[in-house]
Amino acid sequence: MADTSTKSDYVVGVDFGGTKLYAGVFSDKIENVGTARKSTKPQRGVDAVIERIADVVQEAVDEADLTLKQIKGIGIGAPGAVAGETGDIIFAPNLPGWKGVPLKKSLEKLLGVPVFVENDCNIAMLGVYVTELKSKPRNAVGIFLGTGIGGGIILNGELYSGFNHTAGEIGHMVLDPTGPKCGCGNKGCYEAFASRTAIFKRLQQAVKDGEKTVLTDMLGADLDDLRSGNLRKALRKGDKLVEKVIEEAAEYTGIAIANLANILGPEVIVLGGGVIEAIADEMLSIIIETAKDYAMPGVMDGVEIFPSKLGDEAGIIGGGVLAKRLAK
Repeated sequence: MADTSTKSDYVVGVDFGGTKLYAGVFSDKIENVGTARKSTKPQRGVDAVIERIADVVQEAVDEADLTLKQIKGIGIGAPGAVAGETGDIIFAPNLPGWKGVPLKKSLEKLLGVPVFVENDCNIAMLGVYVTELKSKPRNAVGIFLGTGIGGGIILNGELYSGFNHTAGEIGHMVLDPTGPKCGCGNKGCYEAFASRTAIFKRLQQAVKDGEKTVLTDMLGADLDDLRSGNLRKALRKGDKLVEKVIEEAAEYTGIAIANLANILGPEVIVLGGGVIEAIADEMLSIIIETAKDYAMPGVMDGVEIFPSKLGDEAGIIGGGVLAKRLAK
């Protein structure tokens, strides 16, 4: 049982994803005292999703045997571009209808607690930085390969948001202007080559073109319900098509890292997201080798590249850290 501590002792972190919502309640020392999960159901519309976020916060607070009156702030990692001052979602490429949505204001009205909104991958990187990296490296970059690809940048020990508070959109650096269309409307973004969505599209197209894969035995010819875990199973069975597609995604990730290393000079590059969680072992050596090939000589010397072990926890921890820093 949680004690009846003062209001200033607890914060909530929320990982708001395209498919699921995950909330965690944290003590002042960022110790997790309760969690709750819910599916996002974006097809129900913006208002319904906002209500579901409020519900998952309430459920996590109940799980911790607390009340909202004991919560001093809620930090949310949201997909897409976020206006940090107002907490509005400017644009979420993978969430239909999420353009100019006043998320902070709407949730504060429903919950009566101060809400702080940041890009989901910035928040995840904050969680990784504080927990896994122990806030040590002065400069670090996080790249998260999931439905889309996002990133978080730590410069001089601080989360870097940039002039319009939209920095860190690593997935939308253009690697080939003649490349495939991206969810953001551009062509040839890194996300259009190496996200889970891009990998799945590439596999589905290859099957339509007559290429063979054990995935069709597992899931049928349309590859419906394909998950990152299926890729791991196919690779373990020596599937040549999946191997080729994953190798390409890993190479594009290496090129993206080389670009970032050339520009930012981080000492640590952390990889996360569902794709990395499922097949980091198969991707990592290709990613590192390609990054070294494409970076300027000397840039990658001593730079660590490794997969995060935090998984889903990164987002809620980062949200808790954000709320603790910003709530008065």
